[in-house]
Amino acid sequence: MSARTTTLENGLTVVSHNMEHVETVSLGMWTKAGARDEADDENGLAHLLEHMAFKGTRNRSAFEIAAEIEAAGGDMNASTSMETTAYYARVLRNDWQLALDVISDIVMNPVFAADDLALEKGVILQEIAAAQDTPDDLVFDLVQSLAWPDHSLGRDILGTPETVKKFSADNLASYRAKHYTGSRMVLSAAGRVDHDVLVEAAGERLSAIEQGDGTSRTTPVYSGGDAARKRPLDQVHQVMAFSTPGYYDDDVYGIHLLASILGGGMSSRLFQEVRERRGLCYSTFAHVSAFADTGLMQVYAGTAPDTAAEFCKVATDVLLASTQDIDQAELDRARAQLKASLVMSLESPSSRADQIARQFLAYGKVPEVTDILAKVDAVTTDDVKRLASATFSGTSLSRAAVGDTSLLAQGNELAARFA
Repeated sequence: MSARTTTLENGLTVVSHNMEHVETVSLGMWTKAGARDEADDENGLAHLLEHMAFKGTRNRSAFEIAAEIEAAGGDMNASTSMETTAYYARVLRNDWQLALDVISDIVMNPVFAADDLALEKGVILQEIAAAQDTPDDLVFDLVQSLAWPDHSLGRDILGTPETVKKFSADNLASYRAKHYTGSRMVLSAAGRVDHDVLVEAAGERLSAIEQGDGTSRTTPVYSGGDAARKRPLDQVHQVMAFSTPGYYDDDVYGIHLLASILGGGMSSRLFQEVRERRGLCYSTFAHVSAFADTGLMQVYAGTAPDTAAEFCKVATDVLLASTQDIDQAELDRARAQLKASLVMSLESPSSRADQIARQFLAYGKVPEVTDILAKVDAVTTDDVKRLASATFSGTSLSRAAVGDTSLLAQGNELAARFA
């Protein structure tokens, strides 16, 4: 189950995992550049660049980019996150060179035509509007802005209407030249693919990419706070968030296990207490967003307006109780869930290509799955209690709510229980 890596002369790394039992290949380019790498006046630029890559190159029109992959029965997409941007395709095993050719073209040779740029900015403005109309998306953006108000991690990946409207082709070209360099890029493939042949093909197509410099990032300072957006909704969508370690920290596996114990499934504490015993909501969960140097534990629920305050009290009781007691059986369940998700990702070429690309960009290598599983196994109940205390005791709360918030508990009263 090992991945192979080869670094080209320009610093770009080829990572692959040959899966002999499948008939497909998932392949793409991952760049260590995302929304957190934007300057204050660039909010949304990384995402716009990802969109514009599909609008045409020096060699292909927008239609030809889509048609070539679809004519082979494949599909192609892209995504922008806080720390990476990815362009990827899934094809039958004999068509991976076509996928590599198309993806190399859109990454290396985009043409930012004025008409296309104007149209795509309009598309993104509608995407921003859709997010604003989706309360269970909006509330997570809002709580992240409370956590890191003075840092790019606290901003929306999509940008704002004001920033998106002002972006020019020159802005796109400058951002691309700075961040899309060999030292920050990985070509990743998983499926029925030969690594040595892939490296040779990559050298032919990607050698013109300049090596560039490594990524330099500022570390955010967690703040916390309370914010509500009143909307005429039948539910109040709430998120309570707390600062947690980043993925370079040895405690990252323990904090993920804590999140799973609290709200990772139907047997989790929040689900059992909030939904099963009290019927306060349909959906409640906890999860961790981990970045290189920081993270955020987020607890969500959608409740009726008149039970929103009760949810805050009950959820707070559940979180604080974890600082005193973690049962071995529930840790074992959480451990099994985390290990299963890691192992199951090995069976999907798409998931595996994404996984090994992000791992290499984060750590400079692809860890063996057995090593990761051993670290998960090493977490004890005492570790989880210690992390719960560090997360929930004497810390600042970020709480965001969207909906009819008139009956919601005051944020300062709620924060005082943790502080």
